[in-house]
Amino acid sequence: MTQYKLRSYQGITPKVGEKVYIDPSAVLVGDITIGDDASIWPLVAARGDVNKITIGARTNVQDGTVLHVTRKSEHYPDGFPLAIGEDVTIGHKCMLHGCTLGSRILVGMGAIIMDGAVVQDDVFIGAGTLVPPNKVLESGYLYVGNPMKKSRPLKESEINFLKQSAVNYLQLKDEYLADMAD
Repeated sequence: MTQYKLRSYQGITPKVGEKVYIDPSAVLVGDITIGDDASIWPLVAARGDVNKITIGARTNVQDGTVLHVTRKSEHYPDGFPLAIGEDVTIGHKCMLHGCTLGSRILVGMGAIIMDGAVVQDDVFIGAGTLVPPNKVLESGYLYVGNPMKKSRPLKESEINFLKQSAVNYLQLKDEYLADMAD
């Protein structure tokens, strides 16, 4: 039983994959595509109004996070859509705006990632980190600070945890879906 509401914008309604959990308090508007087994938690606001948002399979977007985009313009013919890969964990109260995230990434609580930034696969972004526009975060590193700095290479155990974090939320999502079915 679906308990959430998707909002259309200019005739475009979000598209949701299989076995996705979307909290009833989340707001999803416009050109948004959510992959299978993803989860969108309380008070997430995602506006695909002036460009598109893509959220990959098994990705979790946690409480209070804001997802938005930048419109196409003379200076930016494609604008800045928001693309999030697979098995990504986005911590509580993050702001992702017109950026591109690869797969197996952990975005710490309260982090901000700005227009044109690209985060490659297998990256940790520390809580409260600010990623300025157009920065590229290389695979296999921890980034922290305001503005962000490359801190150190990830340990093998941390790289393994990136996938496990997504699995943890996959299990929690399934528990929430089972609760809703009762």
